[in-house]
Amino acid sequence: MTTLPPTPTTTPTTLRPTVGPTALPPDAKPAAPPPPSRKPTGTRLAIPVALALLALPLVTAAHHSRPAPFGDRLTVHARVDEQNPDTEAAEPALRAKGRAVEAYDVGSGEPRWTYTREGRRPLTLLAESGHAFTLWSDGLVTDTERVGGRSVRWHRAIPESAPWLRTAAARGGAGVLQPLTAGARMLAVVTPHRIAAYRAADGDLRWVLPARRGCAFEPARSLRREGVLLVAQPCAGTTTSWTSQVIAVDHYGRIVPGRTPLGNGDLERGRGDGSGPEN
Repeated sequence: MTTLPPTPTTTPTTLRPTVGPTALPPDAKPAAPPPPSRKPTGTRLAIPVALALLALPLVTAAHHSRPAPFGDRLTVHARVDEQNPDTEAAEPALRAKGRAVEAYDVGSGEPRWTYTREGRRPLTLLAESGHAFTLWSDGLVTDTERVGGRSVRWHRAIPESAPWLRTAAARGGAGVLQPLTAGARMLAVVTPHRIAAYRAADGDLRWVLPARRGCAFEPARSLRREGVLLVAQPCAGTTTSWTSQVIAVDHYGRIVPGRTPLGNGDLERGRGDGSGPEN
């Protein structure tokens, strides 16, 4: 007879209740949350100031990186001594050096200022008292303050001139820039289609003389005599007289018998001496 092992006695397990948050008395108030930490006032003000200081160089760089009108870049190498205003500074000589117009001291040869235009090159230069006139490869004419190179006074685009300047007939722009008066108060720009006269002080266009139909001006074939500019105007037809193939102009325009020029609006007014016509 098989004897079964005794059944083990199981001890009951007592479950303990989960301990929750401590119950508050009915009349107790919850504790207020701690106040947020505040940064010192000086720190709060310093951050915007620091950001503004960091942005200032970027704004300045953006200002200087703006493209100049007409691609101009005028660099002054040596300042003219202005401590003695009674002594007039000697005007520098001019030369085209590569793609730049360079004004340099005649005695030492040192450059005084340099003028370049992006993607363009100077073709011809005309140095006059106080003026440095330049004809550029894109048909633009400029006037730079000659002594100190402080500014480019004016720019004037010559219509239909850029394609012609690239041809051999242009001869590198020879004879295009012509002074019409002593001291170059008036400047003539001669191209095959027209002669245009500009007031040197401000680049104001004073008069235009178109070439005769079937004819064309040749700037390289020009001659100055006692304030008169003679320009060749060859014509295609064989019946045209030779006198019609030479044009005479001065600062008032074409010279013809009995003309009554209106004048060129000189800036120096108020003399009242009746020395010349005015607009």
